Amino acid sequence: MKLTMVGTGYVGLVTGTCFANSGNDVMCLDVDPEKIRTLKEGGVPIYEPGLKEMIGRNTAAGRLTFTTEKATAYEDAEAIFICVGTPSDEDGSADLKYVVAAAEDIADALDRVGAKEGRKLIVVKSTVPVGTTELVRDTIRRRTNVPFYIANNPEFLKEGAAVSDFMKPDRVVCGVEEEKSGEILNELYEPFVRQGNPIIVTDIRSSEMIKYASNAMLACKISFINEIANLCEHYGADVRSVREGMCADHRIGNQFLYPGLGYGGSCFPKDTLAVIGMGRQAGFDCKLNAAVHEVNQDQRGHFWNKIFKHFGGDVSGLTLGFWGIAFKPETDDIREAPAVTLMERALAAGAKVRAFDSVAADNLRKRLPDVEIASGMYETIDGADALIICTEWSEFRHPDFERIGKQLKQKVIFDGRNILRRVTMEQHGFTYYAIGRPPVLAPGEGSPAGAR
Repeated sequence: MKLTMVGTGYVGLVTGTCFANSGNDVMCLDVDPEKIRTLKEGGVPIYEPGLKEMIGRNTAAGRLTFTTEKATAYEDAEAIFICVGTPSDEDGSADLKYVVAAAEDIADALDRVGAKEGRKLIVVKSTVPVGTTELVRDTIRRRTNVPFYIANNPEFLKEGAAVSDFMKPDRVVCGVEEEKSGEILNELYEPFVRQGNPIIVTDIRSSEMIKYASNAMLACKISFINEIANLCEHYGADVRSVREGMCADHRIGNQFLYPGLGYGGSCFPKDTLAVIGMGRQAGFDCKLNAAVHEVNQDQRGHFWNKIFKHFGGDVSGLTLGFWGIAFKPETDDIREAPAVTLMERALAAGAKVRAFDSVAADNLRKRLPDVEIASGMYETIDGADALIICTEWSEFRHPDFERIGKQLKQKVIFDGRNILRRVTMEQHGFTYYAIGRPPVLAPGEGSPAGAR
């Protein structure tokens, strides 16, 4: 099948590449000439494990191409997937200007081509508020009389595991108005669900809501366990034991119940705000989702207060070494990354900041030029007053603690992802702070405050 992806971000590039890998002819369209030039030259504008290799195979086979020419991209396509961004507006609502612009371009292309090539399927793949797919439909209909099919097909791709998520999805959700749209999408997705996972065909509005409801639930679990972790700190309980006891209940499960610095990235923060915004527009107060967002944002301040308190309320002139910049491992995405928030607070408080991340460093240079980028994890902490762990990259889980102890001015570690063992910290004489667990104080250090 001939497909066009509108947009070459995470969704468009991964979707297009995986569809090409199953034998379809896919053209990826983007208005950014630099992105398209990079892709044509064999580069990839995002970091996603396995994606570059798959793009290379399919471009070499002629199944995957890239263009900035809208007329070329739309003319022969049997199905067009809108995969553009929907950033948060000032009030948290989803900004749909890119979606509407794509709809207008598609309408004009349909008008030029006419119905001679048969009815095209227009699929909204971007995460959009309920009613947006109908807005796309109506926008196209106002500009052309050429018939087309319309559908919504939300993505469920985790950054860092997007390729595997697409190739082996838990489920595929398709919102359609006409049976034919469902048949086309079933044909496209059939190669990916041969293990028996469902293709759920429903109405368009339910399809749109499924995406938001799913992300809102996952965000809720993260904020929930972080609030429990903070409560554990007040009462001297260990959240690891609490979590183990909770998750043994099969009704609760163990996914997304890991305490830490809170969620970040391009999905959960934006989608939670969009749910709140949809409620506001409907005159309905989404109290739970508002609380989820508030707890998540507060979590960064809660962790920063540990650092600030340990140094007696003054970090000016200190050097803080950060391991991890990206909001999660296996991605270079620093959007809404907790590490960035903490670095901004440290700089504002007069501290010097040095950071290391194996893939996200270049993005931080553009965002926070005052941060010193280290060439390696141990170079980050050489002469630093503390180590702060913000991203759970595998290489940070079993470091050389003797080397860390020698390189740090003060043997202090703030573990924002609970990846280190308290007993190991005790053995090596570190002062250690984590999330929802009692701190480990170095021998002779009676109180965290004033440890400077």
